[in-house]
Amino acid sequence: MPELPEVEALREFLDEHLTGRVVARVLPLAVSVLKTYDPPLTALEGRQAGPTARYGKFLAVRLGDLHLVTHLARAGWLRWQDALPAQPPRPGKGPLALRVVLDDGAGFDLTEAGTQKRLAVYVVHDPQEVPGIARLGPDPLAEAFDRDALAALLAGERRQIKGVLRDQGVVAGIGNAYSDEILHRAKVSPFKLASSFDEDQVTHLWTAVRETLGEAVERSRGVAAGRLKAEKKSGLRVHGRTGEPCPVCGDTIREVSFADSSLQYCPTCQTGGKPLADRRLSRLLK
Repeated sequence: MPELPEVEALREFLDEHLTGRVVARVLPLAVSVLKTYDPPLTALEGRQAGPTARYGKFLAVRLGDLHLVTHLARAGWLRWQDALPAQPPRPGKGPLALRVVLDDGAGFDLTEAGTQKRLAVYVVHDPQEVPGIARLGPDPLAEAFDRDALAALLAGERRQIKGVLRDQGVVAGIGNAYSDEILHRAKVSPFKLASSFDEDQVTHLWTAVRETLGEAVERSRGVAAGRLKAEKKSGLRVHGRTGEPCPVCGDTIREVSFADSSLQYCPTCQTGGKPLADRRLSRLLK
C-alpha cells in the first residue's frame, strides 16, 4: 500500500509533470472507482491543472475550482505515460481503473491489482468534502507535529501502539509498513499500550516517526513513479523481511499474522527477546 512517503513523491512528480497542462478527457474504466457524481468527471475536461496536494494518503489535483482526489488504497497505483495509446481502453476486468488524457497526448492511468477494488476517485470543489480527508489527524511531517503533539495524542489511548499509528484519524499517512519501521527504530513492542509510554519513550517514538518518514521521503524524491514501489521495499529494515536477520542486532525478524495483514518486528530490539504470540490481541508469551 502506498503510504505517506510514496504519496508525497507522487505529489511532487505530478507537480512537475502535470501542472499547467490541460485535461482533454477523463475515462472511468471501473464502475467501483468513482465515489462522487456531481460534479461529473466530464467537468474536468478542458481545465488546466494546478498544483497537487497531499492529505495523508490522498492526492488532490487542482483543476480550476475543482479537485480530482484519489486514494490508491492497498493495491492501487499511478502510472504516467508521455504518450498514451490513441485507442481508448475498453472497460473490463483488468487493472485499469481510470485514465486522464492531456491535450498533448500524455497522461496517467490509475490502476488497481487484485480482486478487492478499493481505489477511490472523487471530484469535489473542496478536498475537505471527501470524508476520509475530513477525518484525518495531523500530518506527522508538519511543523506543528512536535513531540508534545504526539504526547497529547497518546494520552488516554488504551489501544496498542501499532493500531494507533495506523489510525488515520490519529496520525495521517502512516500504514502497515512504516508503522513497523517506526516501532523498530523506537525499540518499542507493537503491542505496547499507547497510554503507557513514559516521557522518554514518547520522545524516542516522535524522533522515530520524523526520522523514518523523513528519510523515506528523501529516498523517494526524484524517483520515477514507476520505480517508487521498489524504492520503498529496498529501504525497509523489518517490514516484509520475516526470517531475515535484523540489521541492528542480527536477531531473526519475526511475524505476527492477522486475517488480512501481518506485522514484522525484532524480538531483541523491541520485546526484550521474547517472541509475540501469532494471534490477534496477543500478549508476550510467558
